[in-house]
Amino acid sequence: MTLQQLRYVIAVADHGSMNEAAKALFISQPSLSGAVKELEKELGFELFLRTSRGIVVTPDGEEFLGYARQVTEQYRLLRNRYIEKESREKFSVSMQHYSFAVKAFVETVKRAGMENYEFAVYETRTYEIIENVRNFKSELGILYMNDMNRKVLEKILRENQLKFTELFSCDTYVYLRSGHPLAGREILSMKDLEPYPCLAFDQGKNNSFYLAEEMKSTYDYDRIIKANDRATMLNLMNGLDAYTLCSGIICEELNGDDSLAIPLKESEKMQIGYIHRAGSVVSALGEIYIEELMKYQSAYAGKN
Repeated sequence: MTLQQLRYVIAVADHGSMNEAAKALFISQPSLSGAVKELEKELGFELFLRTSRGIVVTPDGEEFLGYARQVTEQYRLLRNRYIEKESREKFSVSMQHYSFAVKAFVETVKRAGMENYEFAVYETRTYEIIENVRNFKSELGILYMNDMNRKVLEKILRENQLKFTELFSCDTYVYLRSGHPLAGREILSMKDLEPYPCLAFDQGKNNSFYLAEEMKSTYDYDRIIKANDRATMLNLMNGLDAYTLCSGIICEELNGDDSLAIPLKESEKMQIGYIHRAGSVVSALGEIYIEELMKYQSAYAGKN
């Protein structure tokens, strides 16, 4: 087994096609196919199933690719640190749709500067956050746990060799536009909210209660609308007097002052934190980002 073979099978998995992977690797398709078959023979199991529609990764292949990605990423980090010392360091974060997590990223970029770094940020679905951290696309992932989803999420994280670290705990708030008919209330109940549409982020093919971004995901809503990005959510909130449930931490610098958060009477605690690869050391940029996130712990404490 060689590092080159690992790169080959990762390329095949990423492209879903031997031909496309061969083009990306600048080698012939027969050479790539032969290298993959040789590795499969050495391993004693198939990594891919060849179908008329392309390449499908086998269950054994999925597990193997997880380790292969770790090995190739660690090799890249070694080269960047000790051989290609002039290379730009990379830092990437995947997150649920939290404006404060975006603001913490902004502050991290400002503190580090962009001269020697390459940054990336992904606001995405819960399971994709887990996949991005598992596959080294992101160093850190920002999400929440509560009493309802904890056991399921912890199991998924263990299976993917990831670890959750809590940053701070929040109550549940109702997030709505500042001109909403209920905007003047000091506290809101689920009964108060019944006439209005509830907004939730669509989780795609992994649309489970346990992977929902919003609290009270098992509640039987009369009116619910799903969307896939934060801008659409805000438009629906303004146009339909809709609402969503959130942590109550609003970054007015990014979101403006057109919306507000009101405490929910039937509040549940949510623990916001970050996930990273178990056994790995958080980078210097990761530490800065976590430090910026922790500033919201005191900001939240000031609300109560």
